[in-house]
Amino acid sequence: MQGIELSRRFYFEAIRPWLDGAGPGLKHSAALIGYGSELLGFDDEISKDHNWGPRVHLLVSREDFTAHAHRLVEEFSTVAPAEFLGEPIGWRSRPHPPASGSEAVGAADHGLEIHTLESRLDGALAIQSLDGLGPLQWLGLSEQRLLAFTAGAVFHDDDNRLTQARAALSYFPRDVWLYKIACQWRRIAEEQAFVGRAGQVGDDLGSRVIASRLVRDVMRMAFLLERRYAPYAKWLGSAFAKLPLSATLAPLLNNVLEAPQWQERGNALASAYLALAHRQLAEGIGAGVEPLIGPYHERPFATINSDDLIQATVAEIEDPIVRALPVVGSLDQVTDLTPVLEDARAAQRMMAALLG
Repeated sequence: MQGIELSRRFYFEAIRPWLDGAGPGLKHSAALIGYGSELLGFDDEISKDHNWGPRVHLLVSREDFTAHAHRLVEEFSTVAPAEFLGEPIGWRSRPHPPASGSEAVGAADHGLEIHTLESRLDGALAIQSLDGLGPLQWLGLSEQRLLAFTAGAVFHDDDNRLTQARAALSYFPRDVWLYKIACQWRRIAEEQAFVGRAGQVGDDLGSRVIASRLVRDVMRMAFLLERRYAPYAKWLGSAFAKLPLSATLAPLLNNVLEAPQWQERGNALASAYLALAHRQLAEGIGAGVEPLIGPYHERPFATINSDDLIQATVAEIEDPIVRALPVVGSLDQVTDLTPVLEDARAAQRMMAALLG
């Protein structure tokens, strides 16, 4: 049994019957969100060595948190079974400890946590309200954290606030999305000719490294065009394989990584770029552009007319603030450093300084 189903049953068969007596009438949401391979359905036997097992997050109002949360977590410790459906409910402490904070509480001996919605938003994304969430804030949110908040499952939602918050964060606003697409083409534009140039001077290792970077850029562009958040590196390939675009792109990208010569690498990448561009046009973005594969100026390296795609994409952005931004990128496009991506406050400060 995978973790989501285990936790769903833990809520309905263990927590909910107990809660009806211990906190009768308590308005709450019950979910499993925030972290864990099971949120994406990728958990397996190896996943059980940390933070896996029967886990449920209850979200209550701030008033009810103050009045009931600590008592309920303590009382559940006295009645919780040692295991549920054959899995121990005690906390697997690596890498996340039980919840603890001004509006979050958990216990090491079981998987029940109680939070407020505000504390979950603040902890995950450094925001406490979705009202007035502007484009610069969106550009400072990491996709892996947005995915962790919007994936997983909601088992119960009395006031629908959690469901509404997850829906509001389910994907980027259109102008932010367009900006990110333009910036992803910029990433490709900066290095696409280097696969050939490095290979031309006999630096086969360098050519392969650059090609590998571009493979990842192609994969992340596929997530953008499919309007899906990309997960962190461990599950990037597994999630990519589930995208409709993967059927076209995966054979090309495998050819890139397996090609013995730089010419083959460059040609396979160019075919992947072309597939992305045609998918973009199918979305109605940049309809005036004809994607073309050709040499890089006078040099014999297969490249796409990325500058045309960038300009056509930016031209469709309606918000003048977003349209005027330098074509640099969002948080995930300017860094892949985990401590930055996972520190929501630091990330917001960094992107505010970069984009102004």
